Formats: sequence, C-alpha cells, structure tokens
Amino acid sequence: MSVPCEVSATQASGAPMSLFERGLTLWVGLCILVGIGLGQWAPAPFQFLGRLEIAQVNIPVGLLIWVMIIPMLMKIDFGALHQVRAHWRGIGVTLFVNWAVKPFSMALLAWLFIRGLFAPWLPAEQLDAYVAGLILLAAAPCTAMVFVWSRLTGGDPYFTLSQVALNDVIMVFAFAPIAGLLLGLSSILVPWETLLTSVALYIVVPVIIAQWWRRRLLRHGSARFEATLETLGHASILALLATLVLLFAFQGQAIIDAPLIILLLAVPILIQVFFNSALAYWLNRVVGERHSVACPSALIGASNFFELAVAAAIALFGFESGAALATVVGVLIEVPVMLLVVRVVNRTRGWYERGPRVRS
Repeated sequence: MSVPCEVSATQASGAPMSLFERGLTLWVGLCILVGIGLGQWAPAPFQFLGRLEIAQVNIPVGLLIWVMIIPMLMKIDFGALHQVRAHWRGIGVTLFVNWAVKPFSMALLAWLFIRGLFAPWLPAEQLDAYVAGLILLAAAPCTAMVFVWSRLTGGDPYFTLSQVALNDVIMVFAFAPIAGLLLGLSSILVPWETLLTSVALYIVVPVIIAQWWRRRLLRHGSARFEATLETLGHASILALLATLVLLFAFQGQAIIDAPLIILLLAVPILIQVFFNSALAYWLNRVVGERHSVACPSALIGASNFFELAVAAAIALFGFESGAALATVVGVLIEVPVMLLVVRVVNRTRGWYERGPRVRS
C-alpha cells in the first residue's frame, strides 16, 4: 500500500464529524434567513454579482465552488483505483445504482411529483426548472461526505476510497451525457456548450488542481498534508455558506410567495435517497459482500455531489431559477437524512450478516 493511500485511508476511517458537518442543516437554515433578508433589504449588490458572467458561468459562484470542491478532491487518492478488484461485487452494485438507477429514478419522481401531484401548489413557470434541478442533483454522486458516512458505519476505508475515485473518473465522462439525456427527455432544452463547460470547470479543472496540490504536499509528509487540508476545510465551509446566501438572496421573493416550495421539493429527494440506499444495501447482501462494504456502497448511492449540481444549475438556468433552488434543497436535507440511513444500516447489521455467505 502506498503512503498516499494509507493517508487517505486513515482520513476515511478516523476523525468524527466536525461541528459544521453535524450542524449542516442548521447552517443552511440560517443562510436561507440571511440570504432572504439581505436580498429584500439590499438587492442591488446581489444583482451586480449576478451579472458577472462569462459564457453563462457566474464568476463569483465559480470561484466559490472551486474553494468548496478542491479541498474535497484533495482527499481522493486515484491510486486506490487498483483496489476495485478486491471488492468487484460491491463496486458493481455501486456503479449500477449510481449510474443506471439513481438519475433515472429521480427523473421519474420529478415528473410524478413536480409536474403531476404538486403542480397546483408550485409556480407554473418554474416547473421545468424544478425538474431540471432534481435531475442535476441525482446525476452527480457524492464525493467527500461519503468518507464521513463510511466512518460512522465502520465501512471499509479502502473500498470507500476506491469507489469514490472510480465514481469521480466516471463523472467526468458521464455527468453531461446523462444530465443532457434526461433533460431532453423532460423537454427541457439546455445549451450543450454550457453543460460541458460546467463539467470542465467544476470537475476536470478542480480534479487536476487538487491532485497536483495533493502530490506536492505529500512530498513534505502526511502531517503537512493533513494540516493544509484542515485549513482549507475552513475556507471550504465559508465558501459554501457564502454561495447559499447568494442563492437565497435571489430566491427570497419566490420563497416568500410560496413557502411550501422547499417542503414539496424535498419529497422526491427523500424518496430517492431511501430507495437507492435500500436497493444498494440489499443488492450487496444478495451478492454476498461484507457489511463493511455494503454500507459505503449504499451511502454513496443515496447522497449527492451537491456542489457540482448547484454550480451546473446556476450556469444553465441562473440564480433565480427553480433549478438552483431544487439543488439547494438537497443540501438542506443531506445531513439529517443520511444520518438516518447510517442509523438504519448500523441497526440492521445482524439481519444483513444472516444473508448469503460472504464470497471471496
């Protein structure tokens, strides 16, 4: 095992959730209130920031997303990819749920709830945008937060590393085609050049920067690497909170006019989380994978890379769009819902291990 991989595995199995991670829902809720208040009280500065664009990509948000994403991507060791062979059944389940089930099930739920059951209570002009935001959210599997969920379930750290690294590689090539396909099937036209630009700006370039920076830091030892990550983590938190304030400054009037929007958008997200995590958990049991592999496999299928989804939604539809709001709802419910999933998989370990014998 290489030193970088050992460092990453230690991170994947070591520290508990930080104060920010535990209170993410609270911080998002506060950002909603602050953003709405500032947007109503002083709209001019936010309108100015919203106009700072190049090729439909908002510059302030682009910079904030980089500050959010790069520290997360620095945790990923692509050298762990060779380990996929050790748990190929679990990896197969992960890939099947992430790429063949999750985006399509979310599209179906969005059509059913947003365009159907909930349509009378939502702004008619934003229905397509809400559907688009939910699709973008589901088309991007989670990265860094999976390490947190894996730790809380006693997940195999090397499996967690390998599945996250493989998912990030696939995301470079699959996010735009899957999102474009499902948006097209939903009769939502998006400029392909903007979608591909989002992939380049928010996946490809950050991955290159993060991995270059990771290698440079590790040359000076793991202590230097971990200290830098801790410092960058604080900046990442501030960038996330600033992005949320910006978003809700633009979304404030829509939320005031229809306060049920957030609750209604949360329904398909919740169903999608529970369905995909249960499916991945059960499939791992069927194929005979260990519980320590089934847990992170189920959890990566349930959570989302919301930073990418938020950035793509803003680039494609704008700050004031229902798409941007739908992706942020995913951020709002992420921690309490995933902690519930963690609790379920921990409490059902006995049931899980009474299933098919683990295969080598």
